[in-house]
Amino acid sequence: MKNTNNNTAYKRAMNRVEKLRGFYIHALVYVVVNLFVSIFKVLRNINNGESFDQAFFDFNTFILWLFWGIGLTLHAFSVFGLPLFLGQDWEERKIEEFMNDDRSSDRT
Repeated sequence: MKNTNNNTAYKRAMNRVEKLRGFYIHALVYVVVNLFVSIFKVLRNINNGESFDQAFFDFNTFILWLFWGIGLTLHAFSVFGLPLFLGQDWEERKIEEFMNDDRSSDRT
């Protein structure tokens, strides 16, 4: 029984580490890709005759940051335990409920 609990705890810890790694990779890709896209757009706008201020503060330069940032924020909520809708507690309760249902059906 104790070995089963250790295996379960280990699997949960590994799952948590994988979620954290996935979030950090997502955040890194977000920054790198958006920097390249923003630099490209600013340079393109400057070459088209705009001033640096006009090119930099163009809404189209930041739209990718905004929408992808919303997705990254939702990813952060799911990874760092800030559940938006159902969350981790819901998942744990459902697992317990199904396990209890299986136990009670095995006894009858």
